[in-house]
Amino acid sequence: MTQYNLPAEARAVVIGGGIVGCSVAYHLGKLGWSDTVLLERDVLTSGTSWHAAGIVGPLRSSLNLTCLSMYAVDLFQSLEEETGQATGYRRTGGLWLAQTQDRMAELHRTAGNGEIAGLEADIISASDVAGCWPELKIDDLAGALWVPADGQTNPVDTTMAYAKGARQNGVKIVEKCPVTNIETHKTRVSAVVTEHGRIRCEYVINCGGMWARQLGASVGVDVPLQATEHVYFVTEPIAGLPDPLPITRDLDAGIYMKEDAGKLVIGGFEDEARAWCPDGIPMDASYTILPEDWDRYAVFMENGITRFPVLENAGIRQFMNGPESFTPDTRQIIGEAPTLKNFFVAAGFNSIGVVSSAGAGKVIAEWIDGGEPPMDVWEVDIQRFGPDQATTAFLSKRCVESLGNQFAMHWPYKQPTTARDITRTPFHDRLAGCGAHFGTPVMTWERPLWFNTRDSGTITSPYSYGPQPWWPNAEHEALATRDHVAVYDLTPFSKFEFAGPDAEHELQRLIAADVAVPVGRTVYGQMLNRHGGIESDVTVMRLDDNRFWVIGGAPTRIKDHTWITRQMTGSASVTVNDLTDDHAVLGVMGANSRSLLSRVCDSSLANDDFEFSTWQEIHVRDVAVRANRLSFVGELGWELYIPKDKALDVYDTIVDAANGLGLAHAGMFALDSCRLEKGYRHWGHDMGPEDTPLEVGLGFAVAYEKSVEFIGREAMLRKREAGSKRRLVLFSIGGNPLVLHDEPVYRDDELVGQTTSGGRAFRTGDSLAFAMIAAPEKITQEWIDSGAFSVRIAGEIHAMSPLRKPPYDPDGIRLKG
Repeated sequence: MTQYNLPAEARAVVIGGGIVGCSVAYHLGKLGWSDTVLLERDVLTSGTSWHAAGIVGPLRSSLNLTCLSMYAVDLFQSLEEETGQATGYRRTGGLWLAQTQDRMAELHRTAGNGEIAGLEADIISASDVAGCWPELKIDDLAGALWVPADGQTNPVDTTMAYAKGARQNGVKIVEKCPVTNIETHKTRVSAVVTEHGRIRCEYVINCGGMWARQLGASVGVDVPLQATEHVYFVTEPIAGLPDPLPITRDLDAGIYMKEDAGKLVIGGFEDEARAWCPDGIPMDASYTILPEDWDRYAVFMENGITRFPVLENAGIRQFMNGPESFTPDTRQIIGEAPTLKNFFVAAGFNSIGVVSSAGAGKVIAEWIDGGEPPMDVWEVDIQRFGPDQATTAFLSKRCVESLGNQFAMHWPYKQPTTARDITRTPFHDRLAGCGAHFGTPVMTWERPLWFNTRDSGTITSPYSYGPQPWWPNAEHEALATRDHVAVYDLTPFSKFEFAGPDAEHELQRLIAADVAVPVGRTVYGQMLNRHGGIESDVTVMRLDDNRFWVIGGAPTRIKDHTWITRQMTGSASVTVNDLTDDHAVLGVMGANSRSLLSRVCDSSLANDDFEFSTWQEIHVRDVAVRANRLSFVGELGWELYIPKDKALDVYDTIVDAANGLGLAHAGMFALDSCRLEKGYRHWGHDMGPEDTPLEVGLGFAVAYEKSVEFIGREAMLRKREAGSKRRLVLFSIGGNPLVLHDEPVYRDDELVGQTTSGGRAFRTGDSLAFAMIAAPEKITQEWIDSGAFSVRIAGEIHAMSPLRKPPYDPDGIRLKG
């Protein structure tokens, strides 16, 4: 023992005594983890929690984030009574103001998240706003959203309540105890070293706030966040404020307002924020107040006066400019690090740490206690980021944009404007010359979303909540794929090589499908967790007796690699190599794809010689290429896996040979439309860790009787016998509305589920959506067929019809011809 009375051992060590760290400690204590120590480098809340606004707004931009935040509303109401520590929590209701019809469309969609999650969220008129706060200027409002569950709390007092509750359950909290080192052993944490002693431990939870990136980097863990300056000011007391005063977000003005003991707090999120200390946060940066910036205050003051004219005559008691941590996509970073076992992260809360603290603490604690996430956390999972997103150069640019995105329009398909061109495929310049409009929907990859061509037209304004400006472009590409031939840049696919005597056995364990196939075959399948939930969606090419390639989605590259390596048998004689960066992938898809490739390769591509779901090595001119006969667009086609240094040679050869075949270039939006028409699911939207293959219509890819028992088999057998209340169903929707995801779905006017993905179907002329729906009892086809289904999209009800088969080429004649 030291003078700080540090234990020599602990089961878990939480690093960071802000509101999130104390929540994690509290929830571990509630689960009986009394052998937990929380270490704080200074005193509790001294990092950024002390100056938080304390807004408790459970309604978020997606369904899962809303569910994660709703827990705070329940917990904050009981925390004071449980611990005896006042929190200052108060339910006030909240106004989300809209000055434009586009913003109203966004609010309608956000309200849909609330409806699905069971959180009341009502669209109201401008005159209704005046009823909530009579002094507000309303003549420029298009309407508003009213959320009765919105409220506020005192962030310092709430942190102290967490801490007291943690102590009551045996957790030890040590202040003034900076961590100087984290020790590891065989790719897992083993101890935490402080200025006052060393603690052996099984788990470390990095709740270091704006220091979390530095702490992670010390053990090789990327935590992509950056502290930025965040400003607000506090007025002198203002007489006559409503009691309670609703939390008010004037989204189009970029400001929020809340009451504080009779005073008004006005803060905001400007378009161009400032990074603070991008090269590293000083360890002594406690209670940091940054220099006042009158120009930035003035914008918020002017917008505040416009909305609440009384403010013009109010005195100002305090100007505040303090650091807050932001992430590249303005979503939290939660979960176990992919590169270090038992090292968890809960950081990067993008100015919503107070409301997020409850759910984040609960998820982390239950994850550690149960050995697996208690819910689908992919939206906030640390594994969604790649190393390129954790560099100082990237974060100092992207995260200042992230701050402004909090209140900016959340346009469908919106792409970031900063920190671009980080990762280009070998085809990038060629595609740019063909009119590609690039986006970065996955990590830092620049991918063509659509192409501006003479036939499809040029887009000048890409964003809308109505018909998408790029629809004609993507339609041109989809029809060219159907009628002629198109090339798709598929390079970001993740590519893993399994090699060794036990390669087949391990893949048989990992994947529910049977991969014990002849050399040259390609198998589609899923990796399941022990509950039968889908952790990964892959295709497998058998290269020889002891070697396979596993191809996965670009977004899940790190997650898939982590899942694979952590689920493999420890004694297995097999190596797993990530070959993603070694090979480009060019999709050649469409009716004329065979004709085009036959002009440039030395192999017969006839159906009898090159069957669907097989691969062969072919030569495009003199370049050896692995050609895999699969197609995510549902047409005749091949995926060509090309050594990266030969990619342009192959591309140029194919394009030069396409004369008379109607070759087009196609982007990701056309691909997504085509996969919907074929009923192909997308991991992360239409399926995930809480969905089984049976529920999402992939039961055909489960080989129950193969010789090796796959992970999740017992659960799948039970669920096959019992049936399920849930099913993923493909629907057609009339009128071509903008279908995205998380829109409420009704059967006979009763809420039964939500869309998971959707969009225009350019080859069939419909709009389509997958929806996960649930019946009161075991779901049947009769129950589906006998109901009248509808969907609420941006506040409007649209009829929808369930489809038993995909609308395009349901029997696969074109695909396999």
